[in-house]
Amino acid sequence: MKNDEAYKNAEYIEGASDYPPRWEKQAAEFREAQGARAQLGVSYGPTDRQVFDMFLPEGVARGTLIFVHGGYWKAFDNKTLSHLAQGALSRGWAVAMPTYDLCPDVRISEITRQIAAAVAKIADRTFGKLALAGHSAGGHLVARMMDPMVLPAEVRDRIGSVMPISPVADLLPLLETQMNEILRLDMAEAQAESPINMSPPRGVNVTVWVGGEERPAFLEQAESLARAWGAKKVIAPGKHHFDVIDALADPEGDMVRTLLGG
Repeated sequence: MKNDEAYKNAEYIEGASDYPPRWEKQAAEFREAQGARAQLGVSYGPTDRQVFDMFLPEGVARGTLIFVHGGYWKAFDNKTLSHLAQGALSRGWAVAMPTYDLCPDVRISEITRQIAAAVAKIADRTFGKLALAGHSAGGHLVARMMDPMVLPAEVRDRIGSVMPISPVADLLPLLETQMNEILRLDMAEAQAESPINMSPPRGVNVTVWVGGEERPAFLEQAESLARAWGAKKVIAPGKHHFDVIDALADPEGDMVRTLLGG
């Protein structure tokens, strides 16, 4: 279909098939190393996939980072990228990683509601500031949390920063992709679920992050969201759609410092 090539990533990344097994190995090793400071499979909803993992720092947490995985709303889970929690953990933050039901079993609008429920549950279990980050489809989902109708006001008021990483912020182009046979988007849902159609969030530091070597469609998506929201945009030189998130594991890197406030 018209936009299939625009939203293909793996076909344009050298060694793309090596990334998921490498992520899973690193993530499993990370979880094992956390021992009692890892709270795994905490339920926030009625289905098996409505769970989150929580990783706790030594001592009292300075805040909680919530990271939402990607996969075009149809792949992966919260255990794929556990190791990316290391950056925030090393800076004294707790990290929660939720997963969610996938298309075609549910629609994207339902996934948005599930992530809102996860954020509310995580907020109820923690104190202090919240920061949200998400990659690709996860970038869309954390951006949707900025809709004042999605989260309770008391939860929304605790969010200090949001970082959509390589997000899909305008869902309309996906109507003309083969993957929409799985996503089942129609025009109304695509418009309602597109963060670029939302009012710009107030009182929250928003940074849209994208790799400099990403597909043109993702660079355009990042630009569209940053422009619509008047948000800061960072283009990471030399990074593509799969390795742009590696920086979350680096406590001294610009991504983590921007997300957590220095």
